[in-house]
Amino acid sequence: QEQLMESGGGLVQPGGSLTLSCAASGSRFSMNTIYWYRQPPGKQREFVARVTDFGTTEYEDSVKEKFTISRDSAKNTVYLQIHHLQPEDTAVYYCNTENRIKSHSWGQGTQVTVSA
Repeated sequence: QEQLMESGGGLVQPGGSLTLSCAASGSRFSMNTIYWYRQPPGKQREFVARVTDFGTTEYEDSVKEKFTISRDSAKNTVYLQIHHLQPEDTAVYYCNTENRIKSHSWGQGTQVTVSA
């Protein structure tokens, strides 16, 4: 089973940018669609973006103008670039595969805090 680890979060001022990374181990990574979710404080986890093994991307409507998901299969890594961060983007960001989502298996995530 794949192991995923998120990184790249931090404290950012409004209007700033971050690039989150999702590093995966496992031989099947390149064949998996990888999802990014986020969980704002006190709210449920929500879908943000996904990228298929062919590189096809999909975004939640509210973030499509400022989030960019990409993958580097040679590095077994998926990235989530976030621009024009606002306080409402404060959340723990998670990456995952569909099978792990269905089995309710989540990693630690990476905290993004947007504050002046």
